[in-house]
Amino acid sequence: MNLKDFTRAVRTRQWAKNALLFGGWIFAGGLRAPLPILLDELGRVFAAFCCFCALSGAAYLLNDWQDVERDRLHPTKKHRPLASGRMSPRVAAVLMGVLLLIAVALGTFVVWRAQSVGFGLAAGGYFILTLAYSLQLKHEVIIDVLSVAAGFVIRVVAGCLALPVEISPWILFCTFNLALFVALCKRRAELLELGESAGTRRVLAGYTLEMLDTFIGIAAGLTIISYSLYTFNAPHVSALGASLGQTPLLMTSIPFVVYGVFRYLLIAHSSPVGGEPEQMLRDKPLMASVALWGAWVALLTVLPVI
Repeated sequence: MNLKDFTRAVRTRQWAKNALLFGGWIFAGGLRAPLPILLDELGRVFAAFCCFCALSGAAYLLNDWQDVERDRLHPTKKHRPLASGRMSPRVAAVLMGVLLLIAVALGTFVVWRAQSVGFGLAAGGYFILTLAYSLQLKHEVIIDVLSVAAGFVIRVVAGCLALPVEISPWILFCTFNLALFVALCKRRAELLELGESAGTRRVLAGYTLEMLDTFIGIAAGLTIISYSLYTFNAPHVSALGASLGQTPLLMTSIPFVVYGVFRYLLIAHSSPVGGEPEQMLRDKPLMASVALWGAWVALLTVLPVI
């Protein structure tokens, strides 16, 4: 066992999902704050991000321990550290304990700085959800993808509570729809990849390609519509600058989102990487769209207030 096995066991590649914790801070205009406040808030959100990375790592270890026998029958998951035998259950248990201690320490720091127990409740709720998912929810058709989407929403809520800032229902709605879209694309890729071996993941027996394509189409439409409505009506438009009135300039970022959703659909239907969403990071056009969207949103949120 080496360092690569440790990083693979805790799924460091998937920690990028926890970047959602920065969403509330960015959309609340955190980039416009004076430097001392900006650094303080950024440090708080970064600590929250690290807390969720530790919780995610512990949850992945528990999930792999729970599925070790089933993973050994899977064409790719059999190479995971626990399933392959390169990591013993005892080492996995110790590593999980260390990660949970780190998460508790970071969570306590964020709660202390935010002067609110809200972040602690969100972090605890996230870990309980991941436990429920690992033990049962991932085997329930439709509930499995809804649970994944709920986990993304909790991340956004936790990021807002770490500051704290007002939690916009629009950003929660957008996050839920996008996460649901990605989770459904992943299920579709898994069903195509496993074929007759789909029994290695029990929930896949309840899905068909036709059903998933219908669900994916609905989720994609909801993602674009909800983001569009968010940019038109979300209260945060006033953060774009009093000199600009209430003009919803954020609506100009909609084309980036439309392209990103369509590009993701194209990749998910033409390659197997939809089964591992983090592999989408290797698609240059998709990443260019995400980078341009991020840069444009950042520009709009740092426009000076006159």
